[in-house]
Amino acid sequence: MLAPDVDVSEPVRDPDTGHMISSVVAAALCIKPRGLLADRQARKVNALKQGSTVFAIMRGLAMRFNGILRSRNSEALDEWIDDAIDTELTAIMRFASVLRRDIDAVKNAIELPWSNGQAEGQINRLKMLKRAMYGRAGPELMRARMLPLNHRN
Repeated sequence: MLAPDVDVSEPVRDPDTGHMISSVVAAALCIKPRGLLADRQARKVNALKQGSTVFAIMRGLAMRFNGILRSRNSEALDEWIDDAIDTELTAIMRFASVLRRDIDAVKNAIELPWSNGQAEGQINRLKMLKRAMYGRAGPELMRARMLPLNHRN
């Protein structure tokens, strides 16, 4: 599934406004499932798919990857990685090669119900508080900011 040569000099225009669709908007629309798109967004996606073969390939891969994650079926992952590397799109190839390098961990993340999201969130909160308070106060104020309001020593 090689990416065909695409003339990138001609920008894709928004069908509603005629303005050029920015790369940031295109990236956001590339990963958003069709069922979650507003009517204007769906028209932009259609214009991007017609105007850019690269966008169509990337959106197809993104939707397949999303389907693999949601279905918790890691069997399709190897084929997805092969297809992603065959596109010869640098960013996609790099992402796929990183997935392949750590394939066991990726398959476990897809199949297993456990997540370290709660722990990572608390660590992020603690680091944010430490950065915000750096040089301002001692351990007592830090303890007061970290513990819940109803906690008593």
